[in-house]
Amino acid sequence: MAVFTAVTLDDLTQWMDQFPLGRPVALQGIASGIENSNFFLTTERGAERADYVLTVFENLGFEQLPFYLQLMRHLAERGIPVPAPVANARGDLVAALQGKPAAIVSKLDGSSQMDPQPAHCFEVGAMLARMHLAALDFPLAQPNLRGLDWWQATAPCVLPYLSPENARLLRDEVAYQAGFAALEPYARLARGPVHADLFRNNVMFVGERLSGCFDFYFAGVDTWLFDLAVTVNDWCIDQATGRLDEPRVRALLSAYAAVRPFTIDEAKAWQPMLRAAALRFWLSRLYDLHVPRAAEMLTPHDPTHFERILRDRIANPAPGLANHE
Repeated sequence: MAVFTAVTLDDLTQWMDQFPLGRPVALQGIASGIENSNFFLTTERGAERADYVLTVFENLGFEQLPFYLQLMRHLAERGIPVPAPVANARGDLVAALQGKPAAIVSKLDGSSQMDPQPAHCFEVGAMLARMHLAALDFPLAQPNLRGLDWWQATAPCVLPYLSPENARLLRDEVAYQAGFAALEPYARLARGPVHADLFRNNVMFVGERLSGCFDFYFAGVDTWLFDLAVTVNDWCIDQATGRLDEPRVRALLSAYAAVRPFTIDEAKAWQPMLRAAALRFWLSRLYDLHVPRAAEMLTPHDPTHFERILRDRIANPAPGLANHE
């Protein structure tokens, strides 16, 4: 959510006419994140003002975006607290702005919880399970674009920048995950549309109540267990070491399992999937650091954070999945 494409209020004056939101009166760039250009947008219609988020998509094309935006609409209609996309007069959720696809979504209440406690993790686990089930009847399909195929294609791009030790770790883990994905138990894992990026800064709280989650632009069809592993690897760790904090892990997993019990295959796949989730973000952060794009307010994330997490997941068994069928 850095700013790659500069947008001003003047740019929006006529463009906003296609949306039933009134005129734009305030626009502020959002500095966090590194994929799209995001802005807080305030509109005025009569005496009323309302807040939204405007996103200009830097990597995703017009043909890809219906999956993400329709998924958000689908989930919102089923009571999952996610931003609702706003359609223009033609019913389109995506419109061209400065030659790039752009969308407007509702702004969530609350703030991100960057020091989560077990109570916050419990809320996240329950919401994630409800999200998975709510998306079961979503009619569109798109693979996780940052899955195994991307890992195998991207690893060679960053290997020249790594120390021999880290290069060996990356090659070995990509090979391990390819072998794991070829096994029959992996093929039996439950799957469907997943968020795939449910980090602390993508969830909002009001007190200890989860008020919403956002940033679905890495979503795709993958195993639900991978989505859960991504979430646990961020919400349930000591930030300095990457080690799992068992009370938070137990809170998140128990809340998830109360809504959707785990299968035996998922219990067996939990350790490899935690490694897969760590690899995915270590590799993407390496790529963003060594193959950067120009952007205003862009601060690449530190790859060593997920290197530590990956090494820890390889070396230390995590709390297992209980409540499986």
